[in-house]
Amino acid sequence: MPPKKNPLKLNNLQLRTLALAQLLAQDPKLARQDPVSGAITLQEIPAAHGDHLHIGQFTVSSKEASGLKNPSVWSALVRKGLARVDGPVDIALTAEGVSYHTDFGDRFLATADH
Repeated sequence: MPPKKNPLKLNNLQLRTLALAQLLAQDPKLARQDPVSGAITLQEIPAAHGDHLHIGQFTVSSKEASGLKNPSVWSALVRKGLARVDGPVDIALTAEGVSYHTDFGDRFLATADH
């Protein structure tokens, strides 16, 4: 039997935020990994300018990325064991959060043109 999609029942905003955090976690300039736990701390969440923000080579709509700055979304991800908040600004994805399948793929990503 294939694994159940979204077994933690994340809502769309939580799924989008987790997918974007996973993308941020892949950028060594924006994230660092704990080799023991597998958690990845996001050192910076890019600020939006205009109607979009940049994550690596991608441009993401500000609307699609609204959860990145939403404390309620991060609280839900923490409760579900997918993230943790370390101090006032550090957000980390747990190993489970890094590997959780969001099924969003590249739905809201476009290659940056500037």
